[in-house]
Amino acid sequence: MKEKIQHSFRISKKLLQFMGFLFILAVGFAYTNKDIGEVIVKEVFALPQVIKPITLEKSYSFAGEKIDAENFDLRERMDRELIVNAYRHSATIQYIKLANRYFPVIEPILKKNNIPDDFKYLAIAESGLRNVSSPAGAKGLWQFMLPIAKDLGLEVYDEVDERYHLEKSTQAACDYINRLHKRFGNWINAAAAYNVGPTNFSRFLKEQNQDHYFGLNINEETMRYVFRITAIKTILEKPEDFGFHIPLQDQYPPLDNYYTVKIDTTISNLGAFAAEYGISYRTLKIYNPWLRDTELTVKKNTYELKIPKT
Repeated sequence: MKEKIQHSFRISKKLLQFMGFLFILAVGFAYTNKDIGEVIVKEVFALPQVIKPITLEKSYSFAGEKIDAENFDLRERMDRELIVNAYRHSATIQYIKLANRYFPVIEPILKKNNIPDDFKYLAIAESGLRNVSSPAGAKGLWQFMLPIAKDLGLEVYDEVDERYHLEKSTQAACDYINRLHKRFGNWINAAAAYNVGPTNFSRFLKEQNQDHYFGLNINEETMRYVFRITAIKTILEKPEDFGFHIPLQDQYPPLDNYYTVKIDTTISNLGAFAAEYGISYRTLKIYNPWLRDTELTVKKNTYELKIPKT
């Protein structure tokens, strides 16, 4: 019995040594001292990368309004968002790729409504330029809640949700931003109020005896919001300066090769409708994401559906 126990112990010891050897091989070079049976680490691999802080400029701007980076508080808030977005590679690469698709549609609508071009980056901060739905129920690229969407004239019901309609939601965003600018006096305040809501923003200003976003001490998301937009703008304007080299051929192309079909009668099956035009149901929804069901009931409004050219 004693011999069996010793034999079992020797096997267990060898097994543990072997497992330890495999672990060490996973992290570095190793060799065995044959005289005493020890496994010795000779060299440990280092990560092949160089991580550097962002070199800040003296000032940044959003919508033509200055963010003074010589103010330590504003500087550190700006620094935080530049670091987060410069080193969150997967998200920022997608921003660059998607911007090539959506900015050509957004930019002229902003210009037509006298909204500074920088507000296109607000859509990135809100949704990452994807038709997402937030836990609170905000939807689309511009992340409108249902009450404000309806107030801005967007149609929302089971089959149709124009918060997902790129052109119409962008126009609604322009109307809303102009409304906020008129109420709060500058574009930075307007952007902050877009995030937290005008009622809350007005209350914060009054409670803290402030007239500008920079002087407020409120929830973290809104405190970071304008700086996040400005950081995204800074990186996307010169992505190569931050190590992002995304050739045009790797960016997502605009969905602009289509014609429109006017719909004034109910479509009972959108899949069958898509097949009539030689496209899939999926393709129809990609070009018309505001269609939220498998049918489209026409009550009083008419609709224009985008059909990609084949």
